[in-house]
Amino acid sequence: MSDIKLYMLQSGSLKCKVHNIKMNQGDGADYEIPVPFFLITHPAGHTIIDGGNAVEVAENPHAYWGRIADVYYPVLRKEDGCVDQLRRLGIDPEDVRYVLQSHLHLDHTGAIGRFPNATHIVQRSEYEYAFTPDWFARDGYIRADFDRPNLKWQFLNGAADDYHDIYGDGTLTTVFTPGHAPGHQSFLVRLPSSRPVLLTIDAAYTLDHWNQKALPGFLASAVDSVRSVQKLHGIANKTGAEVVTGHDPDAWPMFKKAPAFYA
Repeated sequence: MSDIKLYMLQSGSLKCKVHNIKMNQGDGADYEIPVPFFLITHPAGHTIIDGGNAVEVAENPHAYWGRIADVYYPVLRKEDGCVDQLRRLGIDPEDVRYVLQSHLHLDHTGAIGRFPNATHIVQRSEYEYAFTPDWFARDGYIRADFDRPNLKWQFLNGAADDYHDIYGDGTLTTVFTPGHAPGHQSFLVRLPSSRPVLLTIDAAYTLDHWNQKALPGFLASAVDSVRSVQKLHGIANKTGAEVVTGHDPDAWPMFKKAPAFYA
């Protein structure tokens, strides 16, 4: 069990406006948010959660992302792509068993197709929506990230597959939390010695959203967003989990970052 660890990493940041993150707030003020991703080491093979920004945006964001880079401008050094960061931790890409996707927005798809033995796990509803998004969400999905040949996918089916146990031992459990995206999911991580960790990802961008003081600046459904946060509150209360929100520039520095870890 001592081989089970949670690493918190960052794949650069996004420059945007406060209202892009906290709906109708900020009066146009500039805002820069972290882009986290996570590694869980496990004797049965390691898991990457999301992978952050794709390394391609380190050199020419507009060429890879298009006009969405005018709204969310990525700041990323090439050496801070997810593969290079894992190599610095001594993790061989071939030893990654799962790439687990919270959803398929452009700042969460940096690991897809970069780990040759990985099964990519995502909600079926999210995968299907990413190919045919509504007009207001279209720029948030970069098809070159997820429409890659020879990938092994495993699809989860919303409420029918809720609380899916990735390893079968309780270490990593999915929580279906639609709202920010139609097929968004969050994750509960149970560690051998530490308290559980609840990764809300973009079900709650910031503590303002977690504390019901703001809606996220981008969402597919306000009602589902609110109800997913309520669902996560129930899990946090029941398990005593430490809550890690998705892109909070104030809360994110409080957590240990790789090479430090939670175990």
